[in-house]
Amino acid sequence: MISFNVPPYTGKEMEYIRQAVENEKICGDGSFTMKCSRWIEEKTGTEKCLLTTSCTHALEMAALLADIEPGDEVIMPSYTFVSTADAFVLRGAKAVFVDIRPDTMNIDENKIEAAITERTKAIAVVHYAGVGCEMDKIMEIAKEHGLFVVEDAAQGMMASYKGKALGTIGDFGCFSFHETKNYSMGEGGALLIRDGGYVEKAEILREKGTDRSKYFRGQVDKYRWMNYGSSYLPSDMNAAYLYAQLELADEINEVRLARWKNYYDNLKSLEDAGKIELPFIPEGCIHNGHMFYIKTKDLEERTALIHFLKENGILSVFHYVPLHTAPAGIRFGRFCGEDQYTTRESERILRLPMFYKLTEEEAEYISRKVKEFYGV
Repeated sequence: MISFNVPPYTGKEMEYIRQAVENEKICGDGSFTMKCSRWIEEKTGTEKCLLTTSCTHALEMAALLADIEPGDEVIMPSYTFVSTADAFVLRGAKAVFVDIRPDTMNIDENKIEAAITERTKAIAVVHYAGVGCEMDKIMEIAKEHGLFVVEDAAQGMMASYKGKALGTIGDFGCFSFHETKNYSMGEGGALLIRDGGYVEKAEILREKGTDRSKYFRGQVDKYRWMNYGSSYLPSDMNAAYLYAQLELADEINEVRLARWKNYYDNLKSLEDAGKIELPFIPEGCIHNGHMFYIKTKDLEERTALIHFLKENGILSVFHYVPLHTAPAGIRFGRFCGEDQYTTRESERILRLPMFYKLTEEEAEYISRKVKEFYGV
């Protein structure tokens, strides 16, 4: 059976974990955490990167830094993982869902302004499959209305929009290092901060509300409880696992892009024949091969294809159930405008296996079986 996902592993992970243990500091902000943070800062050009225990926690920190309060509204797509909404709902905000673009599955930038009210505090965008949203238009809207922009770039590491790394364009960006992502530490994430004025507040928030980070830098002689906060620091052993992959980040990215291109080239004839749709990459966007999906005619056809591929030793999966249709989405949010594409497109997407160790031969076999299903 070809798995849908296999967590990335380069070979140095266990050695680096051993080093972390021998350093006798396996809690948060050890040497490997610092190495990962500096690497991300240098690679993306962000002002500050803080490693977190998950992308969910990075999003929660962004909501706190944006001072989201009960009664506020946050505009976001319904086609996303629950964490995008949870981070703001936990603060008492209402999730205001708008429709997506059918070409990229990203939030439709042209539907955002109609959803803005006097209670709107932020726009949360999701870069689906590592393909950037139309950030120029979104940032223009945010500036005009005085709104925060939070980038859920969980799938966006190593991807960019018009030369800018995803996660660095809005006020706050959030990466995921879950085992399903291009680079992994099992569970983990990162908060990227564009404006240096938020760094100290973020450090305090991340360190249980204390100025412990300043203490470790020798800036204060003792650390104190300064504000509300929580513990958002990952173990340095997790960071050690991640750093082994960051050292080979370009290689991993190139391999994933090569497998993505294998799929695209092999399946293009099916799209040309009108049997499926393939991913669309807008001009100015550089993606990262996070996933490869096809769109079937409808839900029934997708279900049949999933079963066919499984019978042939291939695990393929669908993706999100739109949040506005879920019990919590109905309770904590509302859909603004017409659901023209969100539900319809969500029922057509089928994701093919994609991971670092996927071989060209495996990708070609999977493509052949997809073609066989369609009688080609």
